[in-house]
Amino acid sequence: MYEKLALYIDGEFLDGDGRVTQDVTNPATLEVLGQLPHASGADIDRALAAAQRAFQTWRHSSPMLRSEILRKVAAYSRRDAEAIARNLTLDQGKPLAESTSEIITCADHADWHAEECRRIYGRIVPSRHPAIRQMVLREPVGVCAAFTPWNFPYNQAIRKVCAAIGAGCTIILKGPEDAPSAVMAIARRFHEAGLPPGVLNIVWGVPSEVSDHLIRSPIVRKISFTGSVPVGKQLAALAGAHMKRISMELGGHSPVLVFNDADIERAAHQLARFKVRNAGQVCISPTRFYVQDDVYDRFLKTFVAELEDIKVGDGLAPDTEMGPLAHERRLSAMARFVEDARTRGARVLLGGERLDRIGNFYAPTVVSDIPDDSLLMTEEPFGPIAPISRFTDPDDAFQRANSLPFGLAAYVYTNTLQTAHRAANELEAGMVNINHFGSALPETPFGGVKDSGVGSEGGSETFDGYLVTKFVTQR
Repeated sequence: MYEKLALYIDGEFLDGDGRVTQDVTNPATLEVLGQLPHASGADIDRALAAAQRAFQTWRHSSPMLRSEILRKVAAYSRRDAEAIARNLTLDQGKPLAESTSEIITCADHADWHAEECRRIYGRIVPSRHPAIRQMVLREPVGVCAAFTPWNFPYNQAIRKVCAAIGAGCTIILKGPEDAPSAVMAIARRFHEAGLPPGVLNIVWGVPSEVSDHLIRSPIVRKISFTGSVPVGKQLAALAGAHMKRISMELGGHSPVLVFNDADIERAAHQLARFKVRNAGQVCISPTRFYVQDDVYDRFLKTFVAELEDIKVGDGLAPDTEMGPLAHERRLSAMARFVEDARTRGARVLLGGERLDRIGNFYAPTVVSDIPDDSLLMTEEPFGPIAPISRFTDPDDAFQRANSLPFGLAAYVYTNTLQTAHRAANELEAGMVNINHFGSALPETPFGGVKDSGVGSEGGSETFDGYLVTKFVTQR
């Protein structure tokens, strides 16, 4: 049975009941899975009032209680991973193994926040006078509004929810209407764990209308968003107009630098597999490949051979390695990228077309000898297309890697310590991965620089955006 869809406001699950609804569709079969109710203006106002009321007591709750609830959510996520993952695959499309991995990883995130929320410390500042005591307190910022995307619906939502709740904030979350089951699953696990009413609220609706309503409300004091750069800038501008704190995890266009001293076969194998994870719909997916000239052909041959063997199909099929794109509109976007590359003289070595079957399936695609001014090299494809270009001089490679306004993740393959050290220093990215993929662990910060965002999620930085600093001096 697919997840029953509802709003979650003030501890209650609210179904359609005369509300506007929208179809939720399986991208692999185009089957309608369920009806998602949209929140009315009155529903959103009720969520705001509930979050504001709950904050008055939750802000003073024991960190031990917060930790206990987060640990229960982690345990329930592991217990129910199979069912949650199946529904996630149904409405988002990724292979079941990837969905299951996402849920298990999210349980780790809940456990991490359960531990860290017990360690939100202030400090004593030695005073200049013996009769004065100076204290620095860290307090929850207030009611938060969070907006999360469809590509990792459980992961992106639970990071924000755990950080807000662990810090002592209350939160209103608008998840992805296209893939809502995972966010519903989060609400049900927190409900079962005994979270007080109003601390977590879930609303759905037209994204621009819901975000405008929430951000303009004087009740909301913090905004957290994961999504595209253009939408992030709009929300940041609106939040700035109302002097509200923001955390923004925005899009990237991750460069990959493969140097001639790297283990070429290993690099090609790893990168090919990572490229088609979630059909390339990953904000830290490797998306701009720069390969040193004297190993270019060797890398390309291995990379293409690896992708040729990828099994594309329904995410619930046991042998599927790459599922469909989440939306039909992504198919036309892929066609636009490939057409532009061809007109600029690039070669399409593999794929480059929609697969002839029901569903939003696009073939894994490799484009070689592509100029830097092409759409593929300047705009994030967010799909299973790998543009691969040559470089000779390392200085040129670093310059090209840093040439765009994005700075989320970067990947480097080299067996020279000097090159690795230089890459770590010179690449303009929030996360630099050298010879493997090591980002997005609960204990490590996740975030970008430049247009790719503001702030970090995870690691010891995880609560920074949800806390204010208060200085107290007493004589």
